[in-house]
Amino acid sequence: MTSHHRDAPQFYLTAPSPCPYLPGQRERKVFTHIVGKRAREINDILTQGGFRRSQTIAYRPACEGCRACVSVRVLVDEFAPSANMRRIERLNARIAGRPGPNQPSAEQFALFRRYLDARHCEGGMVDMTVLDYAMMVEDSHVETGIIEYREVGADGREGPIVAICLTDFLPDGLSMVYSFFDPDLSRRSLGTFMILDHIARARALGLPYLYLGYWVEGSRKMEYKARFLPQERLLQIGWVRAE
Repeated sequence: MTSHHRDAPQFYLTAPSPCPYLPGQRERKVFTHIVGKRAREINDILTQGGFRRSQTIAYRPACEGCRACVSVRVLVDEFAPSANMRRIERLNARIAGRPGPNQPSAEQFALFRRYLDARHCEGGMVDMTVLDYAMMVEDSHVETGIIEYREVGADGREGPIVAICLTDFLPDGLSMVYSFFDPDLSRRSLGTFMILDHIARARALGLPYLYLGYWVEGSRKMEYKARFLPQERLLQIGWVRAE
């Protein structure tokens, strides 16, 4: 009879469903629960193996005949922003990120709803309620925080939240779990700005990597991740450097 340690993760496979990134493709995911005393250790190992966290679930693609989803992580110490990225940093020079605990607020949810309605009105998250949002933020057994971004006026006063990132703190890097921003400020490229800010934070903490999740070649939704070079991409032979 085979026995399993109660803290050992058990893995499951989802049924096929339409791929949200590549038309005509079907996706499947392998997933496990990250709870208990070993949650942080297991999450660290799984992240290095290409998994992503959503609440207490760690998952990665397990699609038949398709390997388009590739985990990417930025090499923090070697990264140098492009001319366009430096322009984005200058454009948002008055925006400051304030890290805090993973606690939801009414102001956060209001921005989240505006973001979903404007950018993902047909996505799977569009029906999320305030309770769903609170669970997304709070339901974590690993070291997680929220960084709120606000514009600071010349008088030093902070304005309303313009962007938010739910971030995991790992032994070897930061992992951007989920981020969103004011859709009325789309011309300011706040998504790119948050990535640049996280690279700077990881560097300041002495961490070598910023985990960006999955890059999907051929998907317009995910192509931006390939711009943050140098980076490593997780292939079948392991993490491979991309310039």
